[in-house]
Amino acid sequence: MARGFFITFEGGEGAGKSTQVRRLAERLKALGHELVLTREPGGSPGAEAIRDIVLNGPPERWSPVTETLLMYASRRDHIERVIRPALADGKVVICDRFADSTRAYQGAGGQVDPRLIDTLETTVLEGLKPDLTLILDLSVEEGLARAMSRGGGEDRFEAKGAAFHERLRQAFLEIARNDPGRCVVLSADRSPEAVEADIRAAVEPRLERVDG
Repeated sequence: MARGFFITFEGGEGAGKSTQVRRLAERLKALGHELVLTREPGGSPGAEAIRDIVLNGPPERWSPVTETLLMYASRRDHIERVIRPALADGKVVICDRFADSTRAYQGAGGQVDPRLIDTLETTVLEGLKPDLTLILDLSVEEGLARAMSRGGGEDRFEAKGAAFHERLRQAFLEIARNDPGRCVVLSADRSPEAVEADIRAAVEPRLERVDG
């Protein structure tokens, strides 16, 4: 590839992101792409340490503003150590969640002032933006039921209640409406195979244009 390509997956709890991230990675490897598969919060050793303290504990362990600061501290380390180097090497980077999740979870869900998020995003990202964002959309009731069926107990965000999660869903849909060139919304209430087919249809033509 002449340059790297940055793909992010977004969506609420239980939407099937992890499954689709893995399937897309397998597909692109089979097509001969060099890629890096990563996630947020986390993705680098320092960011993974922050992930542990953000996701674990009671729902009100951190205020939404504190969560926002922790997320962006994690994101900066992730960008510096993983994402930018991979893109500079011409690799495809697939990331399970990125900055849109902070706007949804801490911004809409936690009602953090968007001006704070704007400032942090400008400073931390320094213009870095996904080339393509795939938003898996699912009703709150179905998403939380799926998340609980995985076992292992709730994390802090799954335990925040239906109203919080509905704000998240609407925030992701608004992000997509405001940036239709980058974002593709996919209904996640279908079989994994159907969702995967739509993801391939969204991703592969864009990668062909970059390769060409």
